This record gives sequence, C-alpha cells and structure tokens, in this order.
Amino acid sequence: MADTSAEMYSKDRASQFLGIQVTEANPDQAVATMTVTANHANGLGVCHGGFIFTLADTAMAFVANSGGPTAFATNAEIDFVNPAMVGDKLTAVCARVVERGRFAVNDVSVKNQDGLVVAVFRGRTLATQ
Repeated sequence: MADTSAEMYSKDRASQFLGIQVTEANPDQAVATMTVTANHANGLGVCHGGFIFTLADTAMAFVANSGGPTAFATNAEIDFVNPAMVGDKLTAVCARVVERGRFAVNDVSVKNQDGLVVAVFRGRTLATQ
C-alpha cells in the first residue's frame, strides 16, 4: 500500500471498525478484504448487503485516491449474486475501467475464499480538481 493509502487507511475508522483490510492500492487496482463475523449477519443469518457494499466501496475509494487529487463517489450500484456466510473471507478487487478528466468508472468483484462471486459493483467517482 502506498504511503498516501496507508495514511488514508489510518484515518478510515469505518473500515477499521468493520474489519476491512486494504492489501493493495494503486491508481489501477485496489484489494480490500473482510472476514464476515456474526456482527455482519442480518436476521436471516447471512452477511448484510450493506457491509458487502461498504467493502466494495472501500476498494473503489482506494483506487480513486491513489496517486491523484481527492475523489469521491458520485454513484454506485451493486448486484448481490450469492450469499456470504459468517466465517467467509471476502475479497473485493476494484479496477478502474475508464478515466476521463475528473470522472472515473470503477468495477469491483467481491468473492469469497472459494472464488465464488458474491457481488458485482460498479461505481463512479469525481475528482475534486
């Protein structure tokens, strides 16, 4: 993780609180992981979609903010395709798909430890400068 990414993570209390770790971050790709705990489970005993969304959004934030001006999400959508269970280790890999001026489109694939796709996320970011 680059120095700026390490500094950003040190201030990211939400990700730290949820157990999200950022293991790679550069302008082209970021990787974030999270092990699903009982505190992430909804009333049906599976990982709440909001936590999966947050994991994917975190990976996107680290792509968007590695090596350039500060950028923020302007829109994001997610498709949940398989459940994540307590004990699963989820890995979100974000890749920048398009960058045009201050605008970027990023795709994130969230998979469990067996490589099963749990969710597919697409987010858009806008740099402040």
